[in-house]
Amino acid sequence: MTLQLKNLDKKRLKEYWKIAYGDPHAKWMEYNGPYFEDEIPTYRKFKKYESKKLITGSNYKVIIINDKIIGTVGSYYEDNDLKKWLDIGIIIFDENNWSKGIGLDAMSKWIDYQFSITKLPHIGLTTWSGNPGMIKLSKKLGLNEEAYVPKVRYWERQYWDSIKYGILREEWENKKN
Repeated sequence: MTLQLKNLDKKRLKEYWKIAYGDPHAKWMEYNGPYFEDEIPTYRKFKKYESKKLITGSNYKVIIINDKIIGTVGSYYEDNDLKKWLDIGIIIFDENNWSKGIGLDAMSKWIDYQFSITKLPHIGLTTWSGNPGMIKLSKKLGLNEEAYVPKVRYWERQYWDSIKYGILREEWENKKN
């Protein structure tokens, strides 16, 4: 199994959209911040607006295993244009690929990559108490729980907690050695 993080090839736009958004009831959507109630993009909208970040950007990469699209990793700046506070995330689309070490491998590579292209001393990850897989992954990566904000995410008539994890560059480098 060879896992790669790559920009999306334009020729694979339709394939990516089908895997990511073709099933509006895909299990991954239940865990990826469902409280935001993001609209599922049509293929046309995805192609016009969202695909660019996957094709040319350094903040999003597609997870590919043996030439098959599995998911995506991403990063964004919490502080927007200041670009000093980076958060990362991952989506593995097909639940049959969960709990197989793919997320651990992909996120380890993603953290390495983000530290290599920035001079940032810290990388973070934010999730919620309704996403046990991301909590488990954060701990396996060796990320530190840095903030626990109770009952700030409202979903399905219930409040959930927001949890922030992170790691300093020197901690990450020491962990790898």
